[in-house]
Amino acid sequence: MMTDKRHVSGAGRPRKAARMRRRAGATALAAIILPVAGCSHKNKDMLDFLQAHEHEVSAIEYRVGVPDGIEISAPRILEIDGEMHRVQPDGKINLRLLGEVKVSGMTAKEIASKLEVLLSKYYQDPKVNVRVSGYNSKKYYVFGEVGGVGPRVYTGRDTLLEVIARSGTSFLSWTSQVKIIRPSPDRKERREIIVDVDRMIRTGDTSANILIEPDDIIYVPPTPLAWVGLRIRELLFPVSPVLDAYVTPATVMDASDEYDDDENDTPGNTRRFGPRRY
Repeated sequence: MMTDKRHVSGAGRPRKAARMRRRAGATALAAIILPVAGCSHKNKDMLDFLQAHEHEVSAIEYRVGVPDGIEISAPRILEIDGEMHRVQPDGKINLRLLGEVKVSGMTAKEIASKLEVLLSKYYQDPKVNVRVSGYNSKKYYVFGEVGGVGPRVYTGRDTLLEVIARSGTSFLSWTSQVKIIRPSPDRKERREIIVDVDRMIRTGDTSANILIEPDDIIYVPPTPLAWVGLRIRELLFPVSPVLDAYVTPATVMDASDEYDDDENDTPGNTRRFGPRRY
């Protein structure tokens, strides 16, 4: 009878350990999923981020800053026609005939109108066009499970879908939980929202295709399983050199076995190198 009790006790230990592992795994996944599931999109938050669906993205006027580049077109005014300028640290550009002109903080249309007013002293009804040739002054930021993290140049026409497409994603990317954080000098004004980009791609419904603004932070989190895998890799990182010290020699020994002589491999028992054929 004592032998049977010991046998039952020994068999119960693996089952108990398995139950404990399952509970631990379920707890870990719940800790990951529940906070996300608890996040609800408030209508006000969505309205704070979204532009009207029919809104022309290009209508968001980009304001020039240091050290952006601009190109001036004025066919009738040879002094400035075709000139390209980089905005100087003081926010000005230096033009022939006009000298230094303050342009920082202005849109391309506003700069053109200002130049037309200044040129009216020398020309009758001058016509000037200005375009931004170098977007350098403003950035937004992309982090998380994407092809490349870091700052991106802001052009005034960047949408969330374009940012995700350019950054690139993988099976580790949780694209249905993309977070956009819009900072503000006032902490109370900081806003954030979670957008289901995966649904946007599947359904073609781009009503949630947010227009990115300067200093926005876009974070693509890992999927729950990817998160667990990354945490395990972090835990194993300190001991990985020790594991490699044992695994590598064993791998070499296994590989060397494939090159052992076999009496019937080649005529004359000569040694043959290379993988065996089966």
